[in-house]
Amino acid sequence: MYKVGIITSSDKGSRGEREDKGGPKIQEIVGRFADDYEVADYIMLPDDRYKLADAMVDMADNKGIDLIITTGGTGFSKRDVTPEATLDVIERRTPGISEAMRSISLEITMRAMLSRAESGIRGDTLIVNLPGSPKAIEEVLGPILPSLKHGLDILQGRDAECARK
Repeated sequence: MYKVGIITSSDKGSRGEREDKGGPKIQEIVGRFADDYEVADYIMLPDDRYKLADAMVDMADNKGIDLIITTGGTGFSKRDVTPEATLDVIERRTPGISEAMRSISLEITMRAMLSRAESGIRGDTLIVNLPGSPKAIEEVLGPILPSLKHGLDILQGRDAECARK
């Protein structure tokens, strides 16, 4: 079973001015895959590149989180800095994950092209940026979780075969 950490990036949410709906939506979807994943950590932070990066490092390096899923901060606003924080801490990019999420979303709305979401690997941890919209989270997270599990299996040495059986 893989441990999941959730980071919500929201200035208003971190000040208690807006209810976080993205983090709970991620928890709900991860719960549908309870044989493979369990939510082990969840935090909400302001849209601050360095606080977000520090939280990702802490989850990956100190808390043993296998999959960090962020929500929010992937758009065009000057305060949207989650992708930059992610790029600050990852060692290897995984562009196929981000491309797959955008591809799924583009089937629903052309605004998906505005997503700046990133994904990548830090040590044995996979980090994936999701949008802040619960609707968008619902559309992309469920379809990618089975493939993310296989990626984690390979990353952590639990499986060595990428070819389909």
